[in-house]
This record gives sequence, C-alpha cells and structure tokens, in this order.
Amino acid sequence: MKIRLVNNGVFTPVEEIEMALTPPAEGFYWIDADVDDLAVLQPLFSMHDLAVEDCLSEEEQRPKIEIYESHYFIVVNSIRFDDEEIFLRALNIFLGRHFIITVTKQKINELRTLKPMLWEQEVSQPDRFMYLLIDLIVDNYFLVGDRIEVRIEKLEEDILMHTKKSHLNEIIGLRSEILWLKKVLGPQKEVINTLNKRDLRLIDDQLQKYFSDIYENAVKISETFETYRDLMGNLREAYQSSIANRANEIMRVFTAITTVFMPLTVITGIYGMNFDNMPELHTRYGYFVVIGIMVSLGVSMFCIFRKKDWV
Repeated sequence: MKIRLVNNGVFTPVEEIEMALTPPAEGFYWIDADVDDLAVLQPLFSMHDLAVEDCLSEEEQRPKIEIYESHYFIVVNSIRFDDEEIFLRALNIFLGRHFIITVTKQKINELRTLKPMLWEQEVSQPDRFMYLLIDLIVDNYFLVGDRIEVRIEKLEEDILMHTKKSHLNEIIGLRSEILWLKKVLGPQKEVINTLNKRDLRLIDDQLQKYFSDIYENAVKISETFETYRDLMGNLREAYQSSIANRANEIMRVFTAITTVFMPLTVITGIYGMNFDNMPELHTRYGYFVVIGIMVSLGVSMFCIFRKKDWV
C-alpha cells in the first residue's frame, strides 16, 4: 500500500495511514492499495461491507457505482490486449471528500501513466484525479480497438491469400472475445453516464460536465466493437467461401484429369479384348502406334483444357 499527498500534481509520500484520515490543508490523499490492504482500510475509512466484498470477490465484477454516506464506490474495467486474448482488469475506486483509494488485484497501466498528467495539470482534488483516470481507461479502449482492427485486416488478407483450417479457430476465438467485451461495455457506459448526469455532491459541478465527453467516447467504442462483430461475421463467410472455392478448384483439376484418361481407358479397353480376329494385335509396330496415339490424344486434350483455363 502506498500513501501519497497530492497537491498541485506534486506527490509527497506519507508513512502513517492515520494521517490520511484528516483532510490536509491543501490537496488530497491518494492511497494505492491491493485487496489485502482492505482489512486495514475498511474500519479506518468506513468502507461499506458490500463494497469490500465486491473487491475481494473472485468473480468478474460488473462496472457500477454505489453511493454511500461518506464515499462513493466505483468499479470500472481497464483493458489489455496481447494479440491473442483480451483481458479486463477491475479497478475499484473509493472516492471521498479529501481522499481517493484505488484497489486492484493486478497492475493497472493507467495508474502509472496518470502520474505525469497530474503534475502537468496541477491536480489538487480527488474528483479530478478520478476523472483523468477514467478518461485514460476509456481512451485505452481505442488503442486496443485499433490493434484488433489490424488483426482483423491481417486475418482477412491471410484468408484471401492462403486459407488454413486454423483461421476458423482464430475467427471464432476473436469473435467471442469481441462479443464478451461488447457485453461488458454496456454497464461501463451507464456508470460514466451516471457520473455525468446524476447529482453527486463529491464531484464538482463544473467537472461533472466533462464526463459527457468520456461518455461520448464510450458510446463510440461500443459502436466500434459492434462493427468489429459484423466484420468477424464477414470474415467467417469469406473463410467458408474460400474453402468452397478451393474445393471447387480441386474438383475441377480432378475432373480434367479424369476426362483426359477416359478416351485412353476406352482404347486400352478395346485392345485388352483377346479376340483372335484382331489384326492390330499381330502387327510389328502396333504397340508403339497405339501408345503414340494415346500420348498425342492426352497431350492434345490437356492443351485444349489449358487454353480454356480449365486446369
């Protein structure tokens, strides 16, 4: 657990947690904690039992906002994409009048990238800290969306150039990830909309208006992933069409080969009949003549098929 006094974007480490219980003369306290620290923090900051239970739960947490007497409890999901799987990491925020507590189970990159922004904008209020943090989290969805789009384009190119069976598994896996992510984005949009429209005494009225911009970005992200879902459906159709075309190509080649050998089979069938009155069987060069005719016939048919682009 790290405790910092933040004033005009400048961080001052605090050793004793009890100091954060009293409002500072200037600035606010930021407590960056993990779930194990809740046992200490809960009685000190009067955290509601249900909020603590949500933080400790092993199940995936739905984005939400809970209003309590002394603080707000907000859950938002940070996103990460490693080119194979999409990860959502819950960020639990306890917002008070003079403090903000962030509780996570895994590292959240946005908490690290937020620090220089606090210094640049000389942040001295916990509600503005939360605004910048949520704005970063939402913006990161755009970056992940761009990487997903690149992967979709590459997958489409690979399917058109050389279709493999593994492509279908990639399509199904990525489509499932997108559908799951889109399902999560709905509640997160509602949380941001609540921060924008609801009368919240711990958030400055002027700052609250800025959450509308974050909400618009959240709507754009949801629409973007809806488009990605449709693109994955198109990719699946392209894969099936490519497989069907490949099968047709193979069947066309096999058909051409069969057609070439059909007259040759007729010739060999005729001369395979062991009748006594077949003069050609007793000629000196009959075998070579028949072989020459068969080769010429086969080559001629192949050239005709080639000219018509059948093989």
